[in-house]
Formats: sequence, C-alpha cells, structure tokens
Amino acid sequence: MNPEFILWLYQVGLQTLTLFFMLVGLFGLIVPVFPGLTVMWLAALVYAVLQATIEQMNWVDWTLFALITLLMLGGNVVDNIIIASKMRGHQIPWSSIAVSYAASLILSLVFTPLIGLVAAPLALFGAEFWRLRDRRLAFESARVYMIGWGASFAARFGIGAVMIACWMLWAWL
Repeated sequence: MNPEFILWLYQVGLQTLTLFFMLVGLFGLIVPVFPGLTVMWLAALVYAVLQATIEQMNWVDWTLFALITLLMLGGNVVDNIIIASKMRGHQIPWSSIAVSYAASLILSLVFTPLIGLVAAPLALFGAEFWRLRDRRLAFESARVYMIGWGASFAARFGIGAVMIACWMLWAWL
C-alpha cells in the first residue's frame, strides 16, 4: 500500500476522532459538572502528541495548542467567577452558595449530572428559605443562580467554540 495513502488515512482518522471528542466536550458543557473544556483540551493534547510522534508539529501548531491550553484554563475558572459574582451581587452568602454547589456535585456523582443540574437551584432555594424564612426572596436567589448559570454556560460555550476553531486552523491549514 502507498505510504502517502496510509499517512492520509491516519490523518483523516485522527482528525475525525479529535473533532468528535471536541464536540462531545462542547455539548457536554450543558451539564455544569461535566468538564467539557478539559475533555476538549485532552483531545487536542492527544492530537498534538500523536502529530509530534510523526514529526507533523511546527511552531504554529504548538502556538495554537498553547492558546487552546490557555482558553481551557481560563474557561474552567470563568464559569465559577460568573456564577459566584452574580449570586454575591445579590447578597447571597457563601454558605448558601456552598450548599448549592455541594448538592449539585454530590447528586451528579450519585445519580446523574442532570439530577445535579436540577439540585443546585433547589438546594440554593432551600438554603435561602432556611436563612430568610421568605419564599419570595429564596426564589429570587434561585432565579439569580439560574441567570448566572446561563451566563456561565454562554461564556464556556463561546470559549469552547474558539478552542475548536483554533484546533481546526491547526489541523486543516
């Protein structure tokens, strides 16, 4: 078999698998506890290592991989900052925020991530109702959380889309 054809087949297979895992990571961002950006970065890392083993990495490729790494690191921090700042902006105490995050994490691990998604605002509502003894104010706190989660999702999804765009430049140009 022609060695150039084998290399082409390898590249197509590798790029297809990498893109698949990057899309899984991107759409996995819907679930708050799913590390979608990290999954996308791991796909890029495997791609980089495999490309480097066949000496197909140049300085532009490494620069794009470094950019993908910085986007992943920033994206993993920004979501918590957005949600927490929204909630702290409405004087929701750290104790209620911690209850919400803990409920989401524990129930996501014990049951499914979708249960964790529902548990976070419900736990926040419960913690705030316990603290304030006012259903309307507790509901407002849960509403603020959901607005923060939506803004966080939009930011992470945008960062993930930029990560895929960087990888596509790297892989296909």
